[in-house]
Amino acid sequence: MQEKYFYLLLGAVIPFIIVIIQFIIYKGKIKRKTLSLKVLDTSAIIDGRIADICEGGFIEGTIILPRFILQELQHIADSGDNLKRSKGRRGLDVINSIKKCSNVEVKIIEKDYPEIKQVDEKLVALAKELNAKIITNDYNLNKVAEIQNVKVLNINDLSNAIKPIFLPGERINIKIMKEGKEKDQGVAYLNDGTMIVVDNAKRFIGKRVEAVVTNVLQTDAGRLIFAKVEGNRR
Repeated sequence: MQEKYFYLLLGAVIPFIIVIIQFIIYKGKIKRKTLSLKVLDTSAIIDGRIADICEGGFIEGTIILPRFILQELQHIADSGDNLKRSKGRRGLDVINSIKKCSNVEVKIIEKDYPEIKQVDEKLVALAKELNAKIITNDYNLNKVAEIQNVKVLNINDLSNAIKPIFLPGERINIKIMKEGKEKDQGVAYLNDGTMIVVDNAKRFIGKRVEAVVTNVLQTDAGRLIFAKVEGNRR
């Protein structure tokens, strides 16, 4: 008899335990989904690098594209200014590229804030409401978001973090592209766009030289490398 009651009790408890486990799993999925939300800013779209970052698998989850950002991008694409129009159209192409990435889902939402005029402020308000991160390369938006405790994924920060590290005394082979601001200076660029200011290199404009790194300076705009051409090489 006791055994019968035991099995009856077990039969009643097991469904309850299953419901609790399913609820815990469901809550975990919801939480992970919420934490994976990223709101995409116009500057990051026009910049274009976000497509490569997504394709490389460094961004996962759901990317939120607000309708007001899409409208801003369309407005730029329809501009009478050739440069702005090119940037806008490039941005639209970038969105299409991101949508093809298998590890992310692009979700366009209609949510707007009519009482807020500035697009940046709308983005911050939306990110706060969704508990999402903002993807941008806009320095000012970055600071505004941080003040309001909204997390930001800044593409420029990522770019700076993965740039090659050069130490004073290291030799680099570079092509001098143009004249520098100071006397006899030349300017070169790495493949990632990092500027190198080279002393004694003005006469080598258009040519490749081997220069010695003298200093590396980290600025808000990125990394700046100083170097010099040794001797009287011609």
